[in-house]
Amino acid sequence: MVSSLGKGIAASSIGALLESRGLRIAMQKFDPYINVDPGTMSPFQHGEVYVLDDGAETDLDLGHYERFTSASFSALNNVTTGKIYQSIIEKERKGDYLGKTVQVVPHVTNEIKNRIKMAAAKDIDVVIVEIGGTVGDIESLPFLEAIRQMQIDEGRDNVLFAHLTLVPYIRAAGEIKTKPTQHSVSAMRSIGIQPGILLCRSEKKISKSERDKIALFCNVEENAVIQALDVSTIYEVPRMYLNQKLDDIILEKLKIKKARKADLRKWDAIVRRIKKPALETEIAVVGKYLEVQDAYKSIKEAILHGGIANNCRVNIKWVDSETIEKAPAAAKALKGVSGILVPGGFGSRGIEGKINAIKYARENKVPFFGICLGMQMAVTEFARNVLKLKGANSTEFDRETPYPVISLLEEQKCVKDMGGTMRLGSYPCRLKPGSRIYSAYKEKVIFERHRHRYEFNSIFKERMEEKGMTVCGLSPDGLLAEAVEIKNHPWFVAVQYHPEFKSKPVSPHPLFKGFVKAAVAKNKFKKAKEIKG
Repeated sequence: MVSSLGKGIAASSIGALLESRGLRIAMQKFDPYINVDPGTMSPFQHGEVYVLDDGAETDLDLGHYERFTSASFSALNNVTTGKIYQSIIEKERKGDYLGKTVQVVPHVTNEIKNRIKMAAAKDIDVVIVEIGGTVGDIESLPFLEAIRQMQIDEGRDNVLFAHLTLVPYIRAAGEIKTKPTQHSVSAMRSIGIQPGILLCRSEKKISKSERDKIALFCNVEENAVIQALDVSTIYEVPRMYLNQKLDDIILEKLKIKKARKADLRKWDAIVRRIKKPALETEIAVVGKYLEVQDAYKSIKEAILHGGIANNCRVNIKWVDSETIEKAPAAAKALKGVSGILVPGGFGSRGIEGKINAIKYARENKVPFFGICLGMQMAVTEFARNVLKLKGANSTEFDRETPYPVISLLEEQKCVKDMGGTMRLGSYPCRLKPGSRIYSAYKEKVIFERHRHRYEFNSIFKERMEEKGMTVCGLSPDGLLAEAVEIKNHPWFVAVQYHPEFKSKPVSPHPLFKGFVKAAVAKNKFKKAKEIKG
């Protein structure tokens, strides 16, 4: 109905519910924008780009899908209008349409339906498809028409529409209003789609009489009008839906009879840890896209998961790297925090602030975690201030630097296109036995996801290690440095890859688990207060 209602959380929670009942699921996100993928889009406009094992750059909702479920995802699971039209134009150029006029119906809608059917592999019981955008938007219409046709193609018992809608609370009047929901459902029905379930987002509890009214005017059964109330943590949402028997409603409408009883004990345990932790600590995240809440979504969730693993609430202090480009400002902003994390990013803006934050963490023995650009800046800071290599830098920011400790990959030097041309996806990494990172993973070879163009320049490796910065993770051929750490420091680890993409609340990533543990040891607070509600 409107953006930012939480379609991704709703879809993910449904996925978690159905998995808890023993069903095998697949999930897809359809985005109506014409970009082929979000890889070239600004974090200020789109939020983070979530990377999958196969290197697909996807919408951040794929991160929710992976955190809430055990399903495996690939490029097939995030489809944009750009991908649809790109495929159609390629087919038309090859003559696949045999000279026919190519039109939105049936060619565009057939392409959309084919993507859904491709996700419905033989071992899948239910495909959950989230359609982005807002009902009534021009760009969403081909997707809505395609799913309308799906009900005809596959049979009405095999397709179910769930509409996420807003039931606003007018504070001045002290009333909940159902009319916006009635209008959005009316808009859907006008194009041939009748929702079978309404997920009603509201900050206030919706009374039975109001739910009856919504059911009557929207032609939906009263028990299928589901309250989606504000909660203190998104990991409460599956339990909220289960308490309203959403899973039973879905299975009944899809005529699925063989499913075990739902078991959300692991989710309940997670929520208890979040609401009633034993300890509390504060970690600073020094970033450059802080104006947009979703720019560091996976980082924020992975830190939360590290807290869950340590029975600790982690309060994140967001620090804009542009505001600490002078050392005194950095010291003032970071004083008293128990850990410092510098995440990834692109471009020169705010880089000196990140370097100042890393220097503060190194010199003051504050646990530090660098990710992607965070590792590159950790190497740069060490080269400048420990090796005394004046002017050391990444060639991304200074092509004429006398000490290019971070440089462009050889195969990247001729690349001109921006989209999908970086080092993307899952790559193996050999860990150095006896290192801190090895003790975190407890494995010799790991696989992690990458999204970058620049790499550690190996000609500086020997000098770095002589002064205490160890390369503790290497590509199998030994040519690429994937992780570094500093000796004689409570916890100073930096990695070229993105571990946040593989962290789940039920299985926190080992590096975030170790980082939060070190932060707790640095400066644990008083017993944490319980979160109410």
